[in-house]
Amino acid sequence: MAGRKSKTHPLSAVLTAAALGAATLTASAAQATETGLLQCQGTETIAYSPGVTLTPRDITFTIDGRFTSCLDTANQVTSGSYDEEFTVTVGCNGLLDSFEGERVLTWNTGDTSTAEINGQSTAVLGQVITTITGTITQGRFQGRSVLQTVTLPQLGFLQCATTGLTGTTGLTTLTLT
Repeated sequence: MAGRKSKTHPLSAVLTAAALGAATLTASAAQATETGLLQCQGTETIAYSPGVTLTPRDITFTIDGRFTSCLDTANQVTSGSYDEEFTVTVGCNGLLDSFEGERVLTWNTGDTSTAEINGQSTAVLGQVITTITGTITQGRFQGRSVLQTVTLPQLGFLQCATTGLTGTTGLTTLTLT
């Protein structure tokens, strides 16, 4: 039967088109739920090793972020986290410098989101307030804008002149739009 062409019955073509259309509508509806607002609150803990002093030196930052309360318009994401470790040369006077990098957020659903971020810190009334902006580039919520604020107490600056500042914990909020 070489050379024989198969013919598609017109009804079969209509049913196939209808099935594909239904699949497209279902996928579009699922994506539409991902376009809503996500807001999270939690804590961020930073450990510095060795302690940060006035003299710049290599310091390992270990960051543990936990979002314990998330409000997702799709009612799926209820919590999340991020963990980072990196080494930079810094002293107490450089802790407010701007930064850029990548942050991977892990959600209670098992999904992850990779964000390209930029941050800027300022000292205000005894607190260090860091504003982080960026975009989710991979994973869940891809394409969404990121706004995260971290508020840490500005404690231990006397330690900068002695043993060094070894860590701090504060509040954080995250909004994806």
